[in-house]
Amino acid sequence: VQLVESGGGSVQAGGSLRLACVASGMFVNGRCMGWFRQAPGKEREGVATIASYDATSYAHSVKGRLTISRDSAKNTLYLEMTGLTSEDSATYYCAAKRPDCAGPRWSEATYGYWGQGTQVTVSS
Repeated sequence: VQLVESGGGSVQAGGSLRLACVASGMFVNGRCMGWFRQAPGKEREGVATIASYDATSYAHSVKGRLTISRDSAKNTLYLEMTGLTSEDSATYYCAAKRPDCAGPRWSEATYGYWGQGTQVTVSS
């Protein structure tokens, strides 16, 4: 399994970005997946998850501004980000659970596969 993120970059506060995570060796459809982020000097945190049956969950700090989705035809997971603030600056990681989707949705330890990350920088 390989996950490759793209779409990061520099944007001004209030701007938007769409991150993409292309999967190989697995199908994103029906898989429990998530987006996590890590800012310098901070622990990695979960921002959005999508369950095998497409139910989505969001961290309180991003709710209403970030949207997780997937395109089975492109085998890609997305994170649409709007209303960005400097607090959103971080490296964003795509992650996938093993097929059984076991474990809490926000527990990093339950995600067996990770991408290399894509950097998002928001300037005010």
